[in-house]
Amino acid sequence: MVSRLQAAAITSILSVVTTLFAASSAMAQTSSSYSAPRAWDGNPDINGIWQAIGTAHWNIQDHAASAGLPELGALGATPPGQGIVVGDEIPYQAWALEKRQENWNNRQSTDPEAKCYLPGVPRATYLPYPFQILQGTNKIMIVYGYAAANRTIHMDKENPESAPLDTWMGRSHGYWDGDTLVVDAQGFNGEAWFDRAGNFASSSLKVTERYTPIGPNAMMYEATLEDPTVFTRPWQISMPLYRRLEANAQVIEYKCVEFSEEMLYGHLYKKDSE
Repeated sequence: MVSRLQAAAITSILSVVTTLFAASSAMAQTSSSYSAPRAWDGNPDINGIWQAIGTAHWNIQDHAASAGLPELGALGATPPGQGIVVGDEIPYQAWALEKRQENWNNRQSTDPEAKCYLPGVPRATYLPYPFQILQGTNKIMIVYGYAAANRTIHMDKENPESAPLDTWMGRSHGYWDGDTLVVDAQGFNGEAWFDRAGNFASSSLKVTERYTPIGPNAMMYEATLEDPTVFTRPWQISMPLYRRLEANAQVIEYKCVEFSEEMLYGHLYKKDSE
């Protein structure tokens, strides 16, 4: 027979499970049935300042803690974290997997972020800084704090135009699929990394992004990445973005070039003759 104590414990556990299930169902229902406020053109209004919360800028895959430069102690270490890669597998070709390991081994000096280069797409989205979406009918602009990066999403090109030249941020064309903003980004220079762990792509990279409002102050960000030069198949990342709610929330420019000059140009400095 079940004692009173056991019965009480079972009842308590069932109560917790029921509560969690109800909360989970409510969240799922909210995200699937949520209808975002409309902008003047009838599409969802996604204007605002947004930010990702997580550790993807260190490594977009699940990762354990790892050491950095010894002289920096814990300040230079990588914290453990959960990734944003769907399935947690990046399907590198054999040569590219070796290149990724080489990038990791030399990350302190070869990571483009350390040199204050533009972050590229999708890395700009989950850097640990807020960014602002400025929504127009024909153009949508995204302004990032890091290195004064920005991009224009062309909404008025029925036949998307190729980029006149390859760049760090590429060229973006978009359209609305119901309540989801879909963005096709191509024309990259192949120099950007996806994170501080050395994950990378080539100039053949194509990124298809999806921005879907799931609540008053949250959007789901999903991106499919294709690059037949580096990967064996397309793969995806997924994570939520959150609206900054401070009354004075703003994107503050992080002009980091001056902090990279020693790394980039220190060997060119004129040395005093002995």
